Amino acid sequence: MTEQKEQQINIELGEKEAEGIYSNLAIITHSPAEFVIDFTRLLPGVPKAKVYSRIIMTPQHAKLLLGALNDNIRKYENSFGDIKNVADDLQNKQFGYPVSSKEEKIN
Repeated sequence: MTEQKEQQINIELGEKEAEGIYSNLAIITHSPAEFVIDFTRLLPGVPKAKVYSRIIMTPQHAKLLLGALNDNIRKYENSFGDIKNVADDLQNKQFGYPVSSKEEKIN
């Protein structure tokens, strides 16, 4: 039987990145080689959303991210109860503006 050594990853979190960026809308597009996630913020009375951060990753990493999000959502809901899907309550509207037909609803 062979022993596997546990690999440690040292991650540095800069001061600016530690503050985080609030986003209430993510737009996801993809090509055969990559997934692009644009994190935006919609504000009441402002019909234009600004992209605050763009993450580009391989399809394999996107699938790993999906698995990690599913795992963490399951853990969160086990601790705090089901997360209500507000998109259903908004009836495909964001702050009174209809969602563009070009944008896909993310479930």
